Amino acid sequence: MSYAQSEVDVFIDVPKLNEAVARLGAQITRDYQGKEITVIAIMKGALPFAMDLLRNINGPVSLEVLGCSSYQGTETTGEVRITYDVTKPLAGRHLLVVEDIIDTGLTMKFLLENLQARHPASIKVCTLLEKPSRAKTKVQIDYKGLVIEDKFVVGYGLDFDEKYRNLPYIGVIKGTD
Repeated sequence: MSYAQSEVDVFIDVPKLNEAVARLGAQITRDYQGKEITVIAIMKGALPFAMDLLRNINGPVSLEVLGCSSYQGTETTGEVRITYDVTKPLAGRHLLVVEDIIDTGLTMKFLLENLQARHPASIKVCTLLEKPSRAKTKVQIDYKGLVIEDKFVVGYGLDFDEKYRNLPYIGVIKGTD
């Protein structure tokens, strides 16, 4: 029995996650054939997804991580901060920003403006989950795993106050929906 089984209901199971990641990896492989990609995984939540995605991309890939924060508990603060920056110059590179979830779009908009100022050859966005009902700004999502309704989800990197990131599935905390 998982430590969280009594606290979290499975919302998206492991096979469905694996299928979405494999599909995204195949699309990215086709689209970037002959090009090297710099994957920018957004910490901390996107790290499990990014690692699985990298294993599904057949081509040259380098990895950078970028930390940002806009949430406290289950609520957005409305302010996006970069908490950890990439370690290599991004000018002239093909960037693939990998995020765990896009809901309001405000964090991604901020990140894309920040990254564009670094003069990459291209920028595309890949997200595991999208919550369109919460969108406050339009963000171009080039690769989308799954579209979900407005639920606060945890697991597979997503957290509630740093808990539940290690669950192999996406879940909903019991009593919150």
